[in-house]
Amino acid sequence: MLYRIEIDNFFSIGETQIVDLRARKSVEDSLGRLSPIYTGSEERAPNVVALFGPNAAGKSNILRAISFVVWFVTRSFENKPNQNLPYEKFGSKEKIGKPTRLSFTFSGPANFSGTFGEGPQCPYTYELVLSPRGSRTDSVDLERLSYRPKGVGKATTIIERSNGTSVKSAKGFMTASTENALNEVLRPQASVISTLAQLNHKVAGEFVSSVMAIVSNLFIDRIDNDERDMTHWYAANPAALQRLQEIANRIDLGIEKIDIDNTMTEPRLLFQHSGLDQIISLHRESHGTRQFIKVFPYIFMVLERGGIAIIDELDTAIHPLLLPEILRWFGDRTLNPHSAQIWTTCHSVSLLSELTKEEVIFCEKDSRGYTEVYNLADIDKVRRKENFFGNYMGGEYGAVPVVG
Repeated sequence: MLYRIEIDNFFSIGETQIVDLRARKSVEDSLGRLSPIYTGSEERAPNVVALFGPNAAGKSNILRAISFVVWFVTRSFENKPNQNLPYEKFGSKEKIGKPTRLSFTFSGPANFSGTFGEGPQCPYTYELVLSPRGSRTDSVDLERLSYRPKGVGKATTIIERSNGTSVKSAKGFMTASTENALNEVLRPQASVISTLAQLNHKVAGEFVSSVMAIVSNLFIDRIDNDERDMTHWYAANPAALQRLQEIANRIDLGIEKIDIDNTMTEPRLLFQHSGLDQIISLHRESHGTRQFIKVFPYIFMVLERGGIAIIDELDTAIHPLLLPEILRWFGDRTLNPHSAQIWTTCHSVSLLSELTKEEVIFCEKDSRGYTEVYNLADIDKVRRKENFFGNYMGGEYGAVPVVG
């Protein structure tokens, strides 16, 4: 469960913005989509997080910050030496010369050497500070993973890396041989956790595996998900293909059957449409159908195993009648037994009628071009039963496009 993030000097987010999703025990959960932020906690956070606001307000950059840290923790070891990291600072000379800071608070095992997703939990915080940009290649000013095993009080540092390659860790976290190996291979612009995982460090490997349960259609080191990779995924996951078929039948896409053809050198997705004798291949399907087929694996994966689906513009890929139902899945303990989350940006403001105020985040830009972020639940005197859609369209919450 990811429930608090801080972002500073990352793309359009020029000054520190905080998204804090925590809701008190007394908050009504009419849709069943609030889950404890960790096992045993009375505070809860939503399983569904939807960001609204004008075009170019920075909604996607909130999701991009999460996706970037996922990439950094899991794959930055693969980045070429002396190559800058795949992100941008706010586009002013002042901000380019300043650090970028990202911080994420989430649930993890109360015993840091335990398995993520199992047993008692407590809060964890991952912090990353990246160097100013200028004449030198990107480097890590600070990378720290800490936790609060009792849920409250001062955080205990598990591992901290500063000034590029200086590393200190909790007692028993690393053997002397691992520490020596780390000193040999750690690069200034690569994650110490990603590097330790490459050295087969057990705890780092567990952490990387848990972070990989965050899946996203915002790609950091490439433009888009290859349809070839997607087809291979469906070929390897017949249960997902069957579920996709059921949904296609329910929303009447005109698709009678979806098959995988394995007779060629590469598997192919084939579609039988009602009224047509000819089998249709994926590239001949409509843009909307192809987009839905591309984002569905993210939803299926997190509902099956837990994790977080980060989906930019979910409403452009899913039929408007199906979208509220998919969000309802995240409040169904049978369909979502691991309390998976979905974070998405939206343009279809009618979806506000399907959400609670804890699930809604607004983004807008100030006169300097800085993205500002705020929760609907934090706006004074917003009642739970009021017409969010109507009030937003009337400008009561801000973050609406200015026309003319």
